[in-house]
Amino acid sequence: MRILVTGAKGMLGTDLVKRLSIKNDVKGVDVEDFDITDEAETIRGIKKIIPELVINTAAFTDVDACETEREVAFKVNRGGARNVATGCYEVNARFIHISTDYVFNGEKKEPYKEDDEPRPINIYGQSKLEGEQEISRLQTPDSRLQTLIIRTSWLFGKNGRNFVDTILRLSNEKDEIRVVDDQTGSPTYTVDLSESIERLIDSDAAGIVHCSNSGECSWYDFAKEIIRIKGIKGVNVIPIKSGELKRPAKRPSYSVLSNDRYFKLTGYRMRKWEETLRDYGERVSL
Repeated sequence: MRILVTGAKGMLGTDLVKRLSIKNDVKGVDVEDFDITDEAETIRGIKKIIPELVINTAAFTDVDACETEREVAFKVNRGGARNVATGCYEVNARFIHISTDYVFNGEKKEPYKEDDEPRPINIYGQSKLEGEQEISRLQTPDSRLQTLIIRTSWLFGKNGRNFVDTILRLSNEKDEIRVVDDQTGSPTYTVDLSESIERLIDSDAAGIVHCSNSGECSWYDFAKEIIRIKGIKGVNVIPIKSGELKRPAKRPSYSVLSNDRYFKLTGYRMRKWEETLRDYGERVSL
């Protein structure tokens, strides 16, 4: 299959290109190839490659920066999603779009399902939700566009800034690290997510599918496990509340995603996040 991956230099995009290239003809592009916020340029770029499948991993993901750079957030996360979907329509390609757990407000106390009502509480989540909605608007009854929206959460991987690397850096600089314990989610390893996306491609999945590593934890629990796996001594991880950080963007207190639909479509269960963290540690020499 000829596959186009946008945002190919990002954390997920890099692992996804590597994974899919084993069996497919994969072209990875990034902003220097074409800018997804420019509709005409995006359509030209897609028509030049004529892929059978396009996977959009490109996004403005700095949650706090989205609050102050709202125009950019919506231009990339809403407009970019629409433009790539439009390009797919033009060449009759399947379209997979990567979205986020932050489309939910966090008030639920059990894993979110695909049909739960999104109610984002920050600009990042709102811009990503509106990207999903733009894609859905292109799915008219007579549309030939086949789309799949994959929501995932708390990504970490080798090829980009992530929480694991931040905790390790701080552990080299400080003997005390303060981490919030009132936000709960599911850390997801980009290698595992790439494999799961491949399985969803093979299953011809459409609509919305939640896809994250199994289990749940707070950022505090996550940090403690990172320190434990590394075997770092003399560094205390101190639990704090979100309000103490005074960050620009609110975060949902609970954003765990249910993977039941993913299991029904593929027959696979994603690994526990603790196992993937150990795997990541072996690959990057934690």
